[in-house]
Amino acid sequence: MRIVTAGEMKALDMAAMKEYGIAGLVLMENAGRQVAEVVRQVLGEVRDRVVTVFIGKGNNGGDGLVAARHLLNLGAEVKVLALDDVKNITGDAAVNLAIWQKMGQKIYSVQHGDGINIVRLILMNTDLIVDAIYGTGFRGKVNEKVGRIIEVLNGSGKPIIAVDIPTGLEADSGRVKGPCIQAVRTVTFGLPKLGLILEPGVDYTGKLHIADISIPAHLVEKSAPHRYLITAELVREWLPPRPSGAHKGNFGRVLVVAGSRGMTGAACLAGDSALRTGAGLVTVAVPETLHDIMEVKLTEVMTVPLPDTGAGVLSEEAGQVILTNLGKADVLAVGPGLSTAPEVVALLKELLSSVRVPCVLDADALNAIEGGEILKEVRTPVVISPHPGEMARLMGISVREVQEDRLEVAARAATAWNVVVLLKGARTVVAAPSGAIYINPTGNPGMATGGSGDVLTGTVASLIAQGLEPSRAAAAGAYIHGLAGDLAAGEKGMAGLVAGDILSALPAAIHKIIS
Repeated sequence: MRIVTAGEMKALDMAAMKEYGIAGLVLMENAGRQVAEVVRQVLGEVRDRVVTVFIGKGNNGGDGLVAARHLLNLGAEVKVLALDDVKNITGDAAVNLAIWQKMGQKIYSVQHGDGINIVRLILMNTDLIVDAIYGTGFRGKVNEKVGRIIEVLNGSGKPIIAVDIPTGLEADSGRVKGPCIQAVRTVTFGLPKLGLILEPGVDYTGKLHIADISIPAHLVEKSAPHRYLITAELVREWLPPRPSGAHKGNFGRVLVVAGSRGMTGAACLAGDSALRTGAGLVTVAVPETLHDIMEVKLTEVMTVPLPDTGAGVLSEEAGQVILTNLGKADVLAVGPGLSTAPEVVALLKELLSSVRVPCVLDADALNAIEGGEILKEVRTPVVISPHPGEMARLMGISVREVQEDRLEVAARAATAWNVVVLLKGARTVVAAPSGAIYINPTGNPGMATGGSGDVLTGTVASLIAQGLEPSRAAAAGAYIHGLAGDLAAGEKGMAGLVAGDILSALPAAIHKIIS
């Protein structure tokens, strides 16, 4: 599903009106009806229930007025409260204001000094609130009067349904600079807005409903940006079929180069997760002094000993053995628990210039790279999966700068270095060199645990081995990994969740997506 900024959605609305002749009133009518339907879902039977609709002077208020009319027709008692002088309501919103008034319905003004008391009084006998105050054009901080009303609404204990976007939330960034509506559900129109998907906006959105308001699908496909919300439907479409006559060789071969003394668990997690995600054959290559340990720890995964320094870390001589084993592999995953010993750093730099299969670089493989410029020299598709700290170091900026504009930072790195960037964190971002961007909605705070990233590395590598193009493998891998974490948290809770729980839930996550 495409994700848009406020300006991009406005352009789609305008094109629908000008190029296809769909009147703005039709779009507003469709939007308001969808809001009314979600209210019905929340309340169940709406007859004789009390709904209070708060409107502003713009089109968002017009959507609220349409919803109010449909709810009234369904038998609800509807009160409409205006936070601006109704004389300032113009255009299509004014048409719906006139309809509301011709139906004999009142508009309560709360713009004056006693407005806050009117709000408190009406809310005493309200079952549900509809927020249609500010729409996607809002920027900055609400004024003091609106802020006080928002605080009263949030503190009322009544469920709030936001129209298109919660008032106080910036549609393009998800930033909140003052009081903001805390919605239980948000009904957004046409396509989801960035601010509803990104942190912290997602925390104010509640359950998100994407309402079809009749924007032509062809127009979306032609004009909307290549920025996507990863969904189960999208991942299902990408996952390769598993024919009944297939054998293990049909599902790809993964080589994982990982591990050092004290970090064998990282290698095990990456290898096992590649198998659990569906790869046919997985081999984990580790320093030879650790090989006997790995032979005991791993059962389904094969192992290969690599030359090491005698201290449980790889030596530069390991490079040729790795390249030999890559002759039988479809993808290389390198980095988990590998260490940043000088010998390892030298080995990785030499290895990257020689590899001819797709690579997934994580953890110590990224730590060994002094800057992203070295990635330009790699002659094969590469996926890097940094956390914000690693991304900051690779880009030569602060972690704060990374977190303030995750999409832009990931996209800039992907284009500059010609790699797929999987920027981990809340709302993981995947950016492709082509300019496509994917945002992952799955996952939870319980996954912030050691080894979780190693499981993700194996998952992405497995999907590449099975034939997915690297950017799709990274996006699908992030979704599957997050969903596995959600399933594990649903069973065990977030506190104490460990990487092995995520690993164990990978098959169930894939099954849920497919079925």
